Amino acid sequence: MTQARQFTGIIEREESGYFSFCPELDIASQGDTVEEARNNLIEAIELFFETADPSEITNRLRGEVFITRLEVVIG
Repeated sequence: MTQARQFTGIIEREESGYFSFCPELDIASQGDTVEEARNNLIEAIELFFETADPSEITNRLRGEVFITRLEVVIG
């Protein structure tokens, strides 16, 4: 049975492209553009679910991830 789930994707610029990361599964990918990094991360997550042992999925899957902006006083 196919089901859709939502995960967090964090994408940041690097020197030669973009780095993408899913904190719920600790899976990363990259791409030359934001869209490519996003699509590559989706593909990596799909491949993980297709190939991983159920116990590995259970061990890696984090239920709650909170992303927030932080204000830090420097200097």
